Amino acid sequence: MEKDIGKIKKNDFTDIVIRVDDFGGRPGITIREYVRGERYTGFTKSGTRIPLEELPNFKDMVNSIKVEDFDFEPSKNSKLPSTPASQKQSKPSKKEIDEKSSSEGSEEGEEFY
Repeated sequence: MEKDIGKIKKNDFTDIVIRVDDFGGRPGITIREYVRGERYTGFTKSGTRIPLEELPNFKDMVNSIKVEDFDFEPSKNSKLPSTPASQKQSKPSKKEIDEKSSSEGSEEGEEFY
């Protein structure tokens, strides 16, 4: 069972395809890059799979994203609404992040970017 849900153009040669499938007898959502080129046309290894049982969590996470979560100014041609300066939050400095992580003690393997 495979059903393409939609695709998003990444560039002139690559699309991101979202499909419902049943890989190895396990239903889920596959999000994978599809390329069109001279030497190869088809799906790449780039992508991920969301098992059906995790779909509600994935949808909740995606639906929780707001434009305000991004640290950028939308261009004049953007379809995204700009955020008034009064609603913008300042980004903590690297020093503040370092101080906070050293005072709290990070878990082994945890990385901050």
